[in-house]
Amino acid sequence: MRRINLGWKAGATILALILLLSCNPIEDETKSDSLLIVEKITATDLEGNEVNFLNSDVIKVNQDTGETYVTADAAKATLRATLLDPAPLMGASTYNDILVTRYVVTYTRSDGKNTPGVDVPYPIEGSLSALVRIDQTTDVSIIVVRETAKLEPPLRNLAIGRGDGVITATAKIDFYGEDMTKHKVKATGYLTIEFANYID
Repeated sequence: MRRINLGWKAGATILALILLLSCNPIEDETKSDSLLIVEKITATDLEGNEVNFLNSDVIKVNQDTGETYVTADAAKATLRATLLDPAPLMGASTYNDILVTRYVVTYTRSDGKNTPGVDVPYPIEGSLSALVRIDQTTDVSIIVVRETAKLEPPLRNLAIGRGDGVITATAKIDFYGEDMTKHKVKATGYLTIEFANYID
């Protein structure tokens, strides 16, 4: 009888461990079997080349009229959906696909000066609708610096020559979505941004 009880307890322990490991640890509120991964984030340099950082010009000049203007900065993220369990008993299905619906960008500096609207731009949030099929990748384009950010401190200070000349910041980009069974998922990527009043 004792052997039977010990065997039952061991089986229950194993089952509990399986259920625990099947939860997605990346997003606290999810029980998804799918994992969203940010494979890479790219933007452009001053020559328009695709690179793993962003040169953000805080103000531009129309060469014909001499008028100044600002533009938003975009980036491209490559997202992948994969299974938490690489060899699931039931295999993968379309229920494991992930729909990414929004993203949040926050900015930090390595010198510890991180007050939004003073040292770095305010955080921004954007919406999107991107389906990432299981075991495949999807590219999404997102805004990482809005026009309004260049009309406010500290980027405005760079444009009028009252800033530090260059602000180097790291953009933390959180992507949020859910699998086809409505379980939440989240992934995070990073992009270095060099803010300055570059010569047009």
